[in-house]
Amino acid sequence: MTAPLLAAHPVVPVVVIDDADQAVPLGQALLAGGIAVMEVTLRTAAGLEGIRRLRALEGMTVGAGSVLTVEQVNEVVDAGATFVVSPGISPDVVRRAQALGVPALPGISSSTDLMTAVSLGLKEVKFFPAGLLGGPAMIKALSAPFGGITFMPSGGVGLANLREYLALPCVPAVSGSWMVEKSLVNGERWDEVSALAAEAVAAARAALV
Repeated sequence: MTAPLLAAHPVVPVVVIDDADQAVPLGQALLAGGIAVMEVTLRTAAGLEGIRRLRALEGMTVGAGSVLTVEQVNEVVDAGATFVVSPGISPDVVRRAQALGVPALPGISSSTDLMTAVSLGLKEVKFFPAGLLGGPAMIKALSAPFGGITFMPSGGVGLANLREYLALPCVPAVSGSWMVEKSLVNGERWDEVSALAAEAVAAARAALV
């Protein structure tokens, strides 16, 4: 994932699907609401197949989340993922993604993690779990000695607080699941997903003005 992509898509949905058949309708609902990027996690067995099906959805940029191992990097890239997100930072995972030409967005929670990210040549990281780690204040503190790093906070981020995060110059995007909650996805409430996506995009763009 590159900085221009984050800037163009300030809200990145974190998607958990129980059935691969949900993937494309969910992607279409997000597109209808103005969100053209998805992080489909590997938290369920349907995630990998969901990524595979979404690769044919025009206009949607699909990444894989909860990527923990080198083997999973291979699998998700083969399935069509164009970026890789992890809850923590693994040099092996990052290097494999880099070798395949796929951006990696590892999770960090400390300055030590950021030192590792810098050593791997990374410019963007996921700050996770943001809400439990001190939120915007912690990102502001961490960014001071790491001026070249941008952060995508995830975990505890929602419509009520995304403005606080996006007000920071080092935060071009946030990620969350409030617009793709399981009850909405499993209930196939696609119109509601679209409405929540549109609301999130509007709030994010207002915060970035």
